[in-house]
Amino acid sequence: MDQPEHTPTSPLERLRVINRAQVQAGQDWIRSRGLSMQQAFVLGYLAGNPGAIQRDIAQATHTTAANVSGVLRGLEARNLVERRFENGDERSKRVFATAAGIEIIAGRDEAMVAADEAILAPLTESERAALQSLLDKITADLTNPGTS
Repeated sequence: MDQPEHTPTSPLERLRVINRAQVQAGQDWIRSRGLSMQQAFVLGYLAGNPGAIQRDIAQATHTTAANVSGVLRGLEARNLVERRFENGDERSKRVFATAAGIEIIAGRDEAMVAADEAILAPLTESERAALQSLLDKITADLTNPGTS
């Protein structure tokens, strides 16, 4: 039995709708490049942290080294990353995004800015400023989970 579609009414429900639109735009952009979310995150991490070790990648992605190993194998198969031995030590492999790996994720930030602009398109500049002011007030004392 189909349930009637719920129309968001509270401000926070509306913010969740906006967040889902942002997430969907990001997922669509990633899928258009034939990547999974994890692969895109790992490539982005390696672009900013060339020569990372697998344990660092696992920590950054909040997953296991075994899971990262599988993601890296998939990326290696597409020549998007490469693992190199450090100083001839076969136990110490460093992971680097290749030029193709960096190229495939290039434009991510611009795509997300464009998605945000599309979401905010119905607002005038003064409405955007008012929204920003209200959101600043609401979030002033909240902890940002991305910084802990």
